[in-house]
Amino acid sequence: MTDALTFLKTRRSRPQKLLTAPVPDRDALMSLLEVAARVPDHGKLEPWRFIVLDKPALRSLAAPVRAMAQAADQDTDKAAFQFERSDLAVVVVETQKDSPKIPAIEQTYSAGAACMQLINAALSAGWGANWLSGWPSHQRAFCDLLNLETNERVAGLIHIGTGPATMPDRPRPDMSSITTWHTP
Repeated sequence: MTDALTFLKTRRSRPQKLLTAPVPDRDALMSLLEVAARVPDHGKLEPWRFIVLDKPALRSLAAPVRAMAQAADQDTDKAAFQFERSDLAVVVVETQKDSPKIPAIEQTYSAGAACMQLINAALSAGWGANWLSGWPSHQRAFCDLLNLETNERVAGLIHIGTGPATMPDRPRPDMSSITTWHTP
């Protein structure tokens, strides 16, 4: 387990703008998605699913995203960049399920955990990966482009490709300022 802890203590996403081809093939990606699905899931609801966007699928989203951004007076280049420059992305879709026992927020947390698990799976397999969302992913019009149901929303777009082998670390939280010990 030391290797796993070392990885987790030093993991660093790769910027999406630096990711290039090659990308994982179908078998390699399915292996990463299997890992992503091994997250806490209270009630075994599977409140998430995955949509794989290859390069042509990403490019097909760029123009509609630009149009949405222009209509909303948003930065069109920033909104469309990830769709114009990426070779592979996985949309992690939060799928809220009606449940008398499992609160919606727990389902949201599980979908977020699936995003993080996919990032860690990709990075540990030697790929570069980055979790983006951005303005478009929070728009119903974008969800409609992906044919999402009304109980679904985008938890994240996980871009995966070949990236720099190492990245400089960024400032990390001061653990003593964010940790308290509750004692009775």
